[in-house]
Amino acid sequence: MGLTAAPAARIAGIDEVGRGCLFGPVVSAAVVLSPQGCDQLADLGVTDSKRLSESRREGLVTPIQTLAIDYALGLATVHDIERLNILYASLLSMRRALGRLSEPPDLCLVDGNQPIPNLALPQRTVVQGDRKHIEIAAASILAKVWRDRLMARLDRRYPGYHLARNKGYGSAAHRLALQTLGPTAQHRRSFKGCR
Repeated sequence: MGLTAAPAARIAGIDEVGRGCLFGPVVSAAVVLSPQGCDQLADLGVTDSKRLSESRREGLVTPIQTLAIDYALGLATVHDIERLNILYASLLSMRRALGRLSEPPDLCLVDGNQPIPNLALPQRTVVQGDRKHIEIAAASILAKVWRDRLMARLDRRYPGYHLARNKGYGSAAHRLALQTLGPTAQHRRSFKGCR
């Protein structure tokens, strides 16, 4: 099934990355595209970020940013995650991304099955939205690349956890480092792998 642009005036696709990580924030992106922008990005191969290699994702960031009418990022910190739980922190990061757009969209296409609470904008949840709507796929790429770059920077600040490789997910090397070094301030201590 091919990706399609949703028919409306100003539509924001929104997606998050990092929900299953043991380390660091959850990051969301919101992307507003014109129908022409959707077509051009589809031709360039924009799809769910998980289906693309790291180098392919990196190569699509500039075209997405260039063709987007608007885009923004939002995050929820480890403190937010511990205070709210990962689901509500993810939804908070989405709301923050939408709040950073230069003007409110007419419709928010939210990846997944959970609507964003307390959002004073029309929204529609789309299960596997990053495979169905270019706007959401573009958001998934921007969020993923931004978070991966953050993990590479934090790898230098928190050596020994192999963050540049595992991106904060619970790889065997990361779990072993937690056992030997203990958790940092950026680890999600409520998560089973960090206890």
